[in-house]
Amino acid sequence: MLGVALVLGSILGIAIGTALALTRPGGVLPNRAVNLVLGIVVNIVRSLPFIILLVAILPFTRFLVGTSIGVWAAIVPLTVMIAPYIGRLVENSLLEVPRGVIEAARAMGASPFQIFWRFLLPEARGSLILAVTIATVGLIDATAMAGTVGAGGIGDLALSYGYQRYDGFAMVVTVITLIVLVQGIQMVGSSIARRFRRR
Repeated sequence: MLGVALVLGSILGIAIGTALALTRPGGVLPNRAVNLVLGIVVNIVRSLPFIILLVAILPFTRFLVGTSIGVWAAIVPLTVMIAPYIGRLVENSLLEVPRGVIEAARAMGASPFQIFWRFLLPEARGSLILAVTIATVGLIDATAMAGTVGAGGIGDLALSYGYQRYDGFAMVVTVITLIVLVQGIQMVGSSIARRFRRR
C-alpha cells in the first residue's frame, strides 16, 4: 500500500512540481493561467485532512478500482493526497537552483526541455531526494487512517488492538515499529541526498 501509493504519488508529484516551477512568472516556460489553475488545485487538495479526502473521493475510488474497501481503495486517496504534497516540495527544490544556472543554459542555446533535464534536475537531485523522503514519512502517517476503509497497516493494528482492545503491548510494539521505520527511512534518504549534493 505504501510502496504503490509512493511510486504513483511521486510520478504525479514530480510532474506537478515541475509544471509549477516551469510555468511560474520568470520560469523557463511562463504560463500564468496554467500556473494559477494548477496552484489552486494543489492548494485545495492539500487543505483537506486525509480522512475527509478519503471519504470525499469514495465515488472516484470506486470508479477507478471497482471497490471502496481494502488496500486498493486506500491507494487511490493516498496517491491523491501525497501527489500535491510532493508537487510543492519538488517546486521548492527546483526553485532553489541558482538563477545563474538557468541563464547560463539559455546562453548556450539549451531548449526548455534541455534546461530542465540537463541543468535543473541534476542541480536539484539532493533536494528532490529529501523531498521524497519527507513525503514518505508523511505517507506512513496517512496509512494509519487508511484502516477506516479496511486497508490494514501498522497504524490500523495500533488502533484496532492497542487502543480499542486496550492491549498495551500491541500499542508499544506498533509505536516502536513506526519510530524505527521512520528513522530508518529518514537516515537512508538523508545519506543518499548528501552524496548527490557532494557531487
